[in-house]
Amino acid sequence: MPSDRIHLGVDEARALGERALRGIGYDAEEAQIIADHVIDAALCGYEYSGLAKILNIPEHPRFAQPRRPMTILRETEVSALYDGGNNNGMIAMYHAARAAIAKATARGIAVIGVSDSWMSGRSAYFVEMIARADLVAIHTASSGAAVAPYGGSGPVLGTNPIAFALPGADGPLVLDMGTSAFMGTDLALRVRLGTPLPEGVAIDRYGKPTQDAKEARDGALLPFGGHKGFGLGLIVQAFGLLGGAAAVGDNNDGYVFIAFRPDLLVPLADLQRELAALIARVKAVPPLPGFTEIRIPGEQSAKNRERLARDGLEIDRLVYDRLSAFAGVNAPSRAR
Repeated sequence: MPSDRIHLGVDEARALGERALRGIGYDAEEAQIIADHVIDAALCGYEYSGLAKILNIPEHPRFAQPRRPMTILRETEVSALYDGGNNNGMIAMYHAARAAIAKATARGIAVIGVSDSWMSGRSAYFVEMIARADLVAIHTASSGAAVAPYGGSGPVLGTNPIAFALPGADGPLVLDMGTSAFMGTDLALRVRLGTPLPEGVAIDRYGKPTQDAKEARDGALLPFGGHKGFGLGLIVQAFGLLGGAAAVGDNNDGYVFIAFRPDLLVPLADLQRELAALIARVKAVPPLPGFTEIRIPGEQSAKNRERLARDGLEIDRLVYDRLSAFAGVNAPSRAR
C-alpha cells in the first residue's frame, strides 16, 4: 500500500469520524448522524463522500454562522416545511426523512420541505432509509451556483441531485444521480489533493475547458448529458423553491422529500414481486462486447458495502491527519 494511504477498520473509521466531529463542535448525537452517513458513503465506494467530507464542513462559509433547532414553518397531516436552522444537511435531512416516514406510514403520503440547511450528503442514503420502511421515495436537493447552464460560460445551478427508491424484497432499488457532469464533493477532494479532473466536465472562469480542479472550482462544472442534464438540474433547482430556498435571503439550498405507501396504487407484495421480475428481465439481456454484465443502479454500492465492511476502508494520509487534528489527538503512523 502506498505510504500516503491509511487503512482503517470500519469501527475505527467511524470512531475517528465521530471524534473529529465532536472536536469541531457537534454534540454526540449529531456526530453519530454525520459519521454514520459518511461511513455508509465510504462503504458504498464513494471515498470523496466518506471521511474526507468531514473536512469540508468547517470550511463551509455557513459553518461559522449560528445554528438553531429545526422548526416547522407550515404543517398539515401529510406535509411539513422545516426551517433547517442553518444546520448541516446530513443532520437536517436525517430528521426530515424520519418525518417523511412517520407521516407517510400514518397517512399514506408525505411531502416534506427543508430550507436553511447546507451540505446534505448522498441523497441515496435518505431515500434508501425511506424505502427500508416499505415506502416509495423521491428526493431533490438544490444548492448554490456551481454548474453552468447548457451553452453557458458561468455557474448558475447547483450540482442538484435527484434520487428515487422503491422497496424491494431483497432491498431497495435506488437511483441517485447528480445533474452535473462531476460531483461537487469529488471536486473538493481533488482540490485538496491536487489531482486533475477528467476531460469534459468543467470550465475555468473564462469559460475554457479545464482539468485543473482549482480552476474548475473558480469556474463551473458542466451539466451531464448536455441539455438533458441541464433540464433536470433546472427542475431540481425549481423544486428547491418548494423546499423554501427563496425564503432564506440569498440562499439556493432547498430540499424536498416525497414519500408514499405503494399500496395507494398496488399492494406492496405485488410491487416487490414485479420489481424483482423487472430486474431479472433487465439482467438477462445479453451484454455487448466489452461488458461482462448488465448492472442495476445501486448494485455495485451493495457489493462494495459487503466487501468493505469486511476489508475496511482506505483514506488519504492528508485526510487522516486532518481528522486526527480535529479530534485533538496525535496521529500515529498508520501507513501499511
